[in-house]
Amino acid sequence: MQKTVNILNKKAKFQYEILDKYSAGIVLTGTEIKSIRDSKASITESFCEFNTKNELFVINMTIQEYVYGNYYNHAPKAERKLLLNKKELKKLEKEVTNSGLTIIPLRLFVNEKGYAKLDIALAKGKKLFDKRENIKDRDNKRDLDRIKKNF
Repeated sequence: MQKTVNILNKKAKFQYEILDKYSAGIVLTGTEIKSIRDSKASITESFCEFNTKNELFVINMTIQEYVYGNYYNHAPKAERKLLLNKKELKKLEKEVTNSGLTIIPLRLFVNEKGYAKLDIALAKGKKLFDKRENIKDRDNKRDLDRIKKNF
């Protein structure tokens, strides 16, 4: 029985307005995938960026060092290449450069074949008043649920 790995970026939906979602593969070494399968990774403060060769990299993603890896261990905050179709990469790059949007990771998971995948999203940053409105809506919904529960 294989344990499912599902690491979420909980801050993403609060801080960004999500416009479009993609699922990308990640280029990893042996000790990195072993740490991910042990759920020893974090994507809360990470983002994605293009390099000069138009390749997409995830930056600031933390994968803790593998406990049983000796001198073959990886760097915890290394840049990791994301794998997408050429057409998707061109579309994302065009949106990022022209509109000033951001690419953020939403979820890190291991699929049924055992490969690590990263759900990324094209997102627009929210302003402070948008965040306040989300908090107000959430509070109102919670109050309504309490009232409904009592009746």
